Amino acid sequence: MFKILLPAAAALGLVAFAAQSQGAASEPEMSQPVMSWTLHSEGDLAKLAYGVPNSDQLALMVACAPGDRMATVYGDVQIEAAQVLQASYGARPLDPLSGGLADEATISINDPSLQRLAERGRVTVVGDAGRFELTAGEEERRLVGDFLTYCGAGRA
Repeated sequence: MFKILLPAAAALGLVAFAAQSQGAASEPEMSQPVMSWTLHSEGDLAKLAYGVPNSDQLALMVACAPGDRMATVYGDVQIEAAQVLQASYGARPLDPLSGGLADEATISINDPSLQRLAERGRVTVVGDAGRFELTAGEEERRLVGDFLTYCGAGRA
């Protein structure tokens, strides 16, 4: 009887092990979404955003129109140099979730922190998690430069 039971138990153990290994291998690996800088436009309004591309996961957005000396900043983090105020951008609310009624901030488009982001790829931000730096790669720094050039363009 042991001649039959022992091989059957071994076979059953191998089948269970194989099923467990296959189940673990077929589960997709969960990775953290990669956040990056992107540039968008809405009419004459330019929007420089830091978040997960093609999603609604947004940490920071800076918006301006050509010739604006000040840009509006909103998101879960704020650029350290930005001044917080109850902002209103006329008939064009910036934050679709709050209708533009959330606390927003303004920052000069000539502020050294934005210039440093374009030139060196670093900007200091503050949020619930404290103070830290967001970085930008070479292509992202070009987008930031394009944004600042667009905002600084004189009114026609």
